[in-house]
Amino acid sequence: MQFQEGYHTYYIYIITNKAKTVLYTGVTNHLKIRLQQHKDNIEQRNKTFASKYQVCYLLYFEKFTWIQEAIAREKEIKGWRREKKMDLIKTINPDLEFLNYLFE
Repeated sequence: MQFQEGYHTYYIYIITNKAKTVLYTGVTNHLKIRLQQHKDNIEQRNKTFASKYQVCYLLYFEKFTWIQEAIAREKEIKGWRREKKMDLIKTINPDLEFLNYLFE
């Protein structure tokens, strides 16, 4: 993996639906905007995973400087079973609260 110079902020995030039955893992360079896009997709009934499963509630995120690291971490987490993802989420969010307010 080769790194480019520069400082930026990238996030991996895990969002869910209101009932917390679905987990979606993604990567973005602007979490506030991305969360709004997920919400808009639901409201507009777009044919996306987020819209189909009503997924827009933030449970977990990690911050990175390098996009390559963020993408690698996203792929790693996407390969996990639900139980392992839930254990990860509970390391920073033991009550599984929706964290969207942190980015409003």
